[in-house]
Amino acid sequence: MKGFPSVIGCIDGTHIPITAPSHNEADYVNRKSIHSINVQIICDAAHIISNVEAKWPGSVHDSRIYRESNLINRLQRGEFDGLLLGDRGYPCQPRLLTPYPDPEPGPQQNFNRAHCRTRARVEMTIGLLKARFQCLRHLRVTPERACDIIVACVVLHNIATIRGEQHPALQIEDPDDDPIHLPAIQDGRAVRDTICHNHFRV
Repeated sequence: MKGFPSVIGCIDGTHIPITAPSHNEADYVNRKSIHSINVQIICDAAHIISNVEAKWPGSVHDSRIYRESNLINRLQRGEFDGLLLGDRGYPCQPRLLTPYPDPEPGPQQNFNRAHCRTRARVEMTIGLLKARFQCLRHLRVTPERACDIIVACVVLHNIATIRGEQHPALQIEDPDDDPIHLPAIQDGRAVRDTICHNHFRV
């Protein structure tokens, strides 16, 4: 999408509010002071969710969920032939590209613009998931049960999408960009620069 080569998915985190648990209550308080599960989602251009991590308390940062997921090892082993796009809350790596933090006019700004428009697909997918399953607005169950419900909703969302079921009214939430900017890994910057140079020159 939008001129990006080899993109196999877009990654983002979203918070699913839950009732305050009786154990480890403080772990579930996110930066908006709401109890939640932080869920990592990867989707494709057709709104199919290809990967979900639903087991982390709301206080855990998106980058840690990614760093400790099985996905990162699979990407590093080269099991997937393509790239993920993520926001600045993630590290820039050879298989996970993030925007330029301070883009120069020209190719870097073009790269960031295309990156943003392509990555918007995951925000739309999260919006569709939450609109389709109103229970995800607030789960009044234990964290463990909440995680099971979230994964079940993802599976049902994919089935509905594949079957061509009508989309619910879409409600995009505010972008969840984290103000923390992680340092880019050198190889990630090199991949980003190569794609920028080859595909986004004016």
